[in-house]
Amino acid sequence: MPQEIFSIAIYEPLPGKAEDSLATMRELIAALSSGGYSRDQLYQDGGQFVLLRYWKSEETRRAAQEDPAIQRCWAKLAHEIRIVKVYERLEEALLEQR
Repeated sequence: MPQEIFSIAIYEPLPGKAEDSLATMRELIAALSSGGYSRDQLYQDGGQFVLLRYWKSEETRRAAQEDPAIQRCWAKLAHEIRIVKVYERLEEALLEQR
């Protein structure tokens, strides 16, 4: 069974683009979900947003990058947000019990 890939993106809407960016992000999350690519959660802290994404697999992540609907959303977001930080692939850190 393919292993999920956990990613985090932190971003800020560009001035005057908060509502537009939320609408585009909703569209993107819906497209990713309906395409079976990922499951996402979006959180807000003041003016910054934190997007948690669980890609179904490396294969679905690659497929999403080639999907025209997904590409359109990413292109729109490029004019609506400023990326603060992206963690492309986080791995669980297992701590030993003592």
